[in-house]
Amino acid sequence: IYDYLASPSLLSLVPSDAEKIYVGKKAGYHLFKQEKINELLKEKASQGGVIVRLKGGDPFVFGRGGEECLALAEAGYAFEVIPGISAGIAGPCYSGIPVTHRYIASSAALITGHESSEKSSSNIHWEHLAKGVDTLIFYMGMHNLENIVKHLIQNGKSPETPVAVIRWATTSKQKTITGTLSTINEIVIRKNIKPPAIIIIGNVVSLRNNLAWFEQNTLFGKRIINTRLRNHVSLLSEQLGILGADIIELPTIQIESLHQLNISKDSTREIENFNWIIFTSPNSVNSFLTLFFNYRGDIRLLKNLKIACMGHATVNTLKSYYISPNISANQATLEGFVEVLKKSDIPWNLQKVFIPIGREGDEKLLHSIEKWGAQVKSIITYSSKKPENNIQEIIDLIINKDYDLIIFSHSSAFQNFVSFFEKSQWEDLKSTLRTVSISPITTSTMQKYGIKPVIEAHEYSKNGIIQAIEDYNKNY
Repeated sequence: IYDYLASPSLLSLVPSDAEKIYVGKKAGYHLFKQEKINELLKEKASQGGVIVRLKGGDPFVFGRGGEECLALAEAGYAFEVIPGISAGIAGPCYSGIPVTHRYIASSAALITGHESSEKSSSNIHWEHLAKGVDTLIFYMGMHNLENIVKHLIQNGKSPETPVAVIRWATTSKQKTITGTLSTINEIVIRKNIKPPAIIIIGNVVSLRNNLAWFEQNTLFGKRIINTRLRNHVSLLSEQLGILGADIIELPTIQIESLHQLNISKDSTREIENFNWIIFTSPNSVNSFLTLFFNYRGDIRLLKNLKIACMGHATVNTLKSYYISPNISANQATLEGFVEVLKKSDIPWNLQKVFIPIGREGDEKLLHSIEKWGAQVKSIITYSSKKPENNIQEIIDLIINKDYDLIIFSHSSAFQNFVSFFEKSQWEDLKSTLRTVSISPITTSTMQKYGIKPVIEAHEYSKNGIIQAIEDYNKNY
């Protein structure tokens, strides 16, 4: 059960079979009244299972978490609270504003800028805030900014006190404007700053000129959609996030469990009769070795085999098992890999070669090596399919062009992506898609659908994609 301000990246961690209910509230629009949310929590608790109430910031700091927990406590339901970092602390930090500073501000106050309309009088003591607190942090105050400024000046706060307004703090959409108590309201109107935003008032705002670290990141402000395997942690997403990008993960490939493929134990025994095993992708490494360990259990049974790997990512995956290949090609292209094998000193006409592939695998490599006189056998060790996704929100972003780039690290990822759209939608989108391809193979697949990627990585790896995006961003 999640809110308007809950990060989409957190939702990507939710199990695919979990029920997800949006109860977001934003200024002027409440899909669910608070009382209805309280009742929903009690209703779901009565049904058993694990219920997560996902909120932005800290649930007990202007998050109505206290109200919701009271409703649960009164109904007799147990609960646990995991504190977050409140927007009033995180927002200024990401904008380069420390809310306290040894020489500038020894006190700070968190204040609501929008008190309940049911209260007969205000609980805000303006005279004490204006003269007794160094840093004032107002939540939900954008519609009341003019009155906030007026009350503070009337109660003795200098009109020249620095002010910052931070919209969508800590995200790629973060925007910070600064002024003084006497000018900030006019600046907000002129620059059309809307909620959600935090208002910071105090001399610490002046430190922003030297401390605005987040907005200096090379990919700050970029919204990037990363297609990936379902249930796989994406190191690419993590690295792009560190560079300031807003990452939205879109699972387009699901690797089918090995036990569903009904591969016999005898198939793994055959491998000991071969001279070479060739891995063409990280999935082929992971699936084969998992299968081998499940059935045979001892890696030393492969001691007589030599190993060849296609692509930098495949080599790294193999090395994660503490195994190094005898031959490797950094190129993640079939043509480049075949050329590396051909130029080696291996008498392929005397070799028996084993190639693990996916159910949808291309057997061109098998046929190329067979032409050299080798005995070649391929076996299916995994299968990829389109996952069952609830991805309408991401599809809407793409249709509305509310993104900067979409990354494809595999041809299957792109083909499954195309299937998410109706034919008429796809025809409308084709000319506007801004895609990133990991390699010429993926680019070739895109071109068959009428798409020319705006970026193709020179090094066919995670690091290659990151470098290509950074280079592209410098020029556009």
